[in-house]
Amino acid sequence: MDQGLRNSSSRETTAHSSEERSKFEAGTSEQGLYGPDSLLVGASPHPPPPSTCFSRLADSFRTRSPQLYHVADRVVKYIRGPRPKVDLPNPVPLLGRTYNFKGRRFAIALEPAIIRFTRPFTVAWLFVLLVAAYIISFSFLVRAQWYTIPASSFVGCTSVFWTGDAGCGLDGSLCAPFSNSSFDFRCPAQCSSVVLQNPRVVGDESVDFVPLLVGGGDSQKTYRADSFICASAVQAGFFSDSTGGCASVNLVGNFTNYLPTTAFGLSSIGFPSVFPMSFRLSPSDVLTHCTDLRTPALAFNILITCLLFLVLRPKAIVTWWCLVCIGFWHIALFSQPQATPPPLDVAFGAFLPALFVCYGFWRVAVRFTLPLFANAPFEAMIWYLAPYWTGVLTNLTMDQIPIDRLTAADIKQQPGGVLALIIIVLILFVLVVNQIRVIRKTGWLPYYLGWYIIGGLVALVLALLPGLQFRLHHYIISMVLFPGVGFPTRLSAIYQGFLLGMFLNDVAAFGFDSILQTAADLVDGGTTGSPLPTFLTNSTTYNASVALANQTISWYGMPTAIATQGWNGFALLVDDVEVYLGTALNYSLAALEAGLPHFFRLAYAMDGTPGDFTMPVTLWPNGTWVDPLPGAS
Repeated sequence: MDQGLRNSSSRETTAHSSEERSKFEAGTSEQGLYGPDSLLVGASPHPPPPSTCFSRLADSFRTRSPQLYHVADRVVKYIRGPRPKVDLPNPVPLLGRTYNFKGRRFAIALEPAIIRFTRPFTVAWLFVLLVAAYIISFSFLVRAQWYTIPASSFVGCTSVFWTGDAGCGLDGSLCAPFSNSSFDFRCPAQCSSVVLQNPRVVGDESVDFVPLLVGGGDSQKTYRADSFICASAVQAGFFSDSTGGCASVNLVGNFTNYLPTTAFGLSSIGFPSVFPMSFRLSPSDVLTHCTDLRTPALAFNILITCLLFLVLRPKAIVTWWCLVCIGFWHIALFSQPQATPPPLDVAFGAFLPALFVCYGFWRVAVRFTLPLFANAPFEAMIWYLAPYWTGVLTNLTMDQIPIDRLTAADIKQQPGGVLALIIIVLILFVLVVNQIRVIRKTGWLPYYLGWYIIGGLVALVLALLPGLQFRLHHYIISMVLFPGVGFPTRLSAIYQGFLLGMFLNDVAAFGFDSILQTAADLVDGGTTGSPLPTFLTNSTTYNASVALANQTISWYGMPTAIATQGWNGFALLVDDVEVYLGTALNYSLAALEAGLPHFFRLAYAMDGTPGDFTMPVTLWPNGTWVDPLPGAS
């Protein structure tokens, strides 16, 4: 017969036994300096001679401030918890026990029924057979997802023909050809949620935290070449965002007056001037097998993990490794691949270290919790899998939280970022306080506090290193919190599931990024903080009576302090295209088309590489000159 969860005789499944936890201590004793009830704990159980210096200080403190001494003594005793250390009771199945309600007793026996019904399916040979069948089935899904069309046909959610600012070089030469070129492509699903992470200036507008879409509102649905190709195809109606799909893109060169539009949940902005490169979309007659299979793969993997808990019910450590492998490869191959198609060498490079870390999770926490639910498979499935898949799909479940990177600049520039951070901190505070309460009940709180204080001091030292920024990646948060959730409670099971999913999501999608990064590592297309030049021409000096073909704009020379930093030239953007790179202090507008607005941005250059550009100057067709706003673009 199956034993109830109250049975804790097995040392393998007894959570936080004193013998088990004592392996992690180093030389601490159960008695204090003056016995078990003393303020000073952790030293020898035999009191030292009263003549010692330490004893004299303690006696002096107790004599001079007896009230403060007793308050401190009570605080330390509370933090210390019970002595000797105790084990928390094992959780009793909620769906396998008897309840009393208004004098009546009734029993819920769902868990015993599941165990009794599924016992024939728990044999080892069947598990091995089903694992082999799963690997084969998953391989066919991966093949259908990535290897039935040419790899060159895949484009990412942020793929563009024209990169921002001066990324295409002088006159866009690095992004040629501008027209008479086409190719068929396939987009992944869920590209509508992939947005700009830093402000991007288009003409005189600044867009951020949306997919970059410029144009598409004319009858032929013409987009500027720096628009996200996949989001453009979704907005143009060639396939849905939930399934991805294929289309054909055709470069059409110069276009004037891109019109904004809104369709299929996406909005584009307009651009009233001319741009040298544009594209239009049409259905693909070449590519097949275009549907993104991440949603069917997700349903398949969720079903497998549910069967793992409810039907197959292997040993806890086997269940753990199944969760690690299924989650990692679902992220790496379906939900958040690092490239399209996924680079398997990069995935395996992160997989082996991830296995090592997950074994550490098992040793410090999971083995004290997961085995206790052996006789409550339905509960285990709920407590572990719901938060686990929430963590695995962090890119979707946390998508609406306006925080992408835990940096001050990122939080400030996102609308609602500060409020979201405050709410998250408050929720984490409540959860941490509750977990501290649980740990204190066992008597292990001083041990955990000691290690977390040491870790906090190390993090503080790292954060103060000059020239580097401390980055608390998701995988690091999981590694830090996992040791504190290894207790026989349902909340600990929930925490473990979510932290494992979040760890796998970060490692499989981004790898083990460094905890310390330079400012350049965090730019990601944003401004770098380089010095900004200043236009000499302004709204008061520009002569609107002179024809555009005879106009020249000027800027101030380079100050000596900036030249000594290595800056040795200027770069000028006209209508978001780099048109000048050199040392001159003026530029003729003779080549510009009259009757259109034009936009100018200026930057210092270092050996041909521009720094940050100014905010745009706007020159309207009627001759009105609008000076740039302060700051970089």
